[in-house]
Amino acid sequence: MRPLVCVLCLLLPCAVRSEDYTEDEQMIISLILQDDTRPEPGAEPSARFYRCTKDAWRIPGQYLVVLRDGSHEGHVQRTARRLRATAARRGYLIEVLQTFSGGLHGFLVRMSSDVLDMAMKLPHVEYIEEDSSIFAQAVPWNLDRIVLSKHTADDGDQVGVYLLDTSVQSTHREIEGRVLITDFNSVPEEDGVRVHRQASKCDSHGTHTAGVVGGHGSGVARRASVHSVRVLNCQGKGTVSGALAGLEYVRASVLEQPYSQPPVVLLPFAGGFSHTLNKACRMMARGGAILVAAAGNYRDDACLYSPASEPQVITVGATDFADQPLSIGTTGTNFGRCVDLFAPGDDIVSASSDCATCFTAKSGTSQAAAHVAGIAAVILNSSPNLTSTEVLQRLLQYSVKHAINPSAFPEEHRLATPSMVAALPTSTSKGGGLLCRSEWSAKSGSSYSDTSAARCLPGEEMFSCSSFSPSGVRAGESISILEGQKECVAHNTFGGQGVYAIARCCTWSGARCQAHSGVQDGELAVCPSSDHRLTGKTLMQDFSRLIPSKTSHYITSPAGVRSHALCCQAPDLECQVKEHSPSAFTEQVELSCEEGWTLTGCTALSRGSVTHGAYPRENTCLVKSSGGGKGTTVVAICCRSSQA
Repeated sequence: MRPLVCVLCLLLPCAVRSEDYTEDEQMIISLILQDDTRPEPGAEPSARFYRCTKDAWRIPGQYLVVLRDGSHEGHVQRTARRLRATAARRGYLIEVLQTFSGGLHGFLVRMSSDVLDMAMKLPHVEYIEEDSSIFAQAVPWNLDRIVLSKHTADDGDQVGVYLLDTSVQSTHREIEGRVLITDFNSVPEEDGVRVHRQASKCDSHGTHTAGVVGGHGSGVARRASVHSVRVLNCQGKGTVSGALAGLEYVRASVLEQPYSQPPVVLLPFAGGFSHTLNKACRMMARGGAILVAAAGNYRDDACLYSPASEPQVITVGATDFADQPLSIGTTGTNFGRCVDLFAPGDDIVSASSDCATCFTAKSGTSQAAAHVAGIAAVILNSSPNLTSTEVLQRLLQYSVKHAINPSAFPEEHRLATPSMVAALPTSTSKGGGLLCRSEWSAKSGSSYSDTSAARCLPGEEMFSCSSFSPSGVRAGESISILEGQKECVAHNTFGGQGVYAIARCCTWSGARCQAHSGVQDGELAVCPSSDHRLTGKTLMQDFSRLIPSKTSHYITSPAGVRSHALCCQAPDLECQVKEHSPSAFTEQVELSCEEGWTLTGCTALSRGSVTHGAYPRENTCLVKSSGGGKGTTVVAICCRSSQA
């Protein structure tokens, strides 16, 4: 666009023909000529503003303007033009650096923070997010760990893995012929004036990661095709906006040259929590892509980082050779409910960019995520029609259970952090069937009416809902519907210090589940017919005595307690109710489903003790209690295919 001073010359009585200006410039000129005294529509900004929670990672003066769902490319262009005109009328120059019109609609703009208020009042704008930095997460026992029995790790030849990383040395013998260097490059300038930009340094992280995914000798999926999409500079640093552009590039590439299988998108980096990056990842996952991300190397809650915090991204933490959380000095793997599983990430030997035959060892959640991306490629190679949710369930199914000691994590994260380490499917593995996992909510507040909620992923059914209170004070749990989706809601109460909701999320073809409540307190919560299976139950009062039925159709509840029965109409599904009551008080009671059965429901029944609640851990129902009394009864509901 011509300099602002040239545009302002139009305000003088000069004879200039309108056809000398582009359509954009004519619109801007017309807006500038409008009466400057008229206020912007709306007295207050209607859009929201977000910024990175890590001050040092912010990029001042660079903003992502995101439009509402349902917007199209025309809205993007018109909104950008209107913002330029509005800013010019106030004497500010802005620069639109990039537009997004693939899955996410919006644009990246460089402007003064003084223009923010104007931008937030524009039509179609949902929110504005300040751009921020993202970082590579790198700090051969690994293959021995994930290959549990005889297995040739050379699959994945029909799967494309898109690696958003630094550049890659594609001539290295370990990955030669495996890596396609794309023409995409969106990276910031390196910091400092003495930055070494030798190819060996700029390619370091990406080359190593590519080798873990599909290297000839050190790779997991040795026939997978790796596409290098450069979003990190020679220092391993990028931006949220650059990652968005990379995702849009991947989306366009897949549409142009689709594989028979969904693409795997590996995101071996982490930045501060970003609504925009999470939304872009969510939209890609809904479009069929399998996204795998590093949990982060900050020894912190993974929910504070992006893309690790996005539920529809498979988030991977790192372990060492002893299956314990990776710890290196003051750094280490992130943890918490946003981590889906762990994988080897300590001293991983793979391709080095120092020379075409060199190898080196690196550590971090980038390496762990690369392992899982490779396993996902192997799974998709044999089952090409799986969704992202189904791939996650398969990864959990094949993983090593109870591998990590929970005491290695901070106390407030021990319950929600998974203890599973990823593994390749064995030659005898049978994927599918009834697969379930637990989705934890964040902890609620401590006010008596505070709640917390957990949701399942698209493609999953909620088979049960439970709650847990570390302090032992809670009102129970219930099922609600929000925006057409079931929520497991945990309720705090007077004297409580916060509660967790735990949804049991399962995949079973054709399953349709509903919550049925008793008509009044103490009434039966009944499944509507014999072709419905009881898969879970909820109670809205603690310290109660529930009498479980031995049938698979109903449960009873005592007076003063409102119960819900979660009933699933599912072809060829059979379920059974199991219970265990210790003869004396025991602080923790466990009950597991037998081999071939899958835990769908987990409930705590007080026998005079303070019941903290119940939660599933892999295929085991755990109940904790305190305060003496006779203890607590644990009730587990186990289901399987009736054809088994």
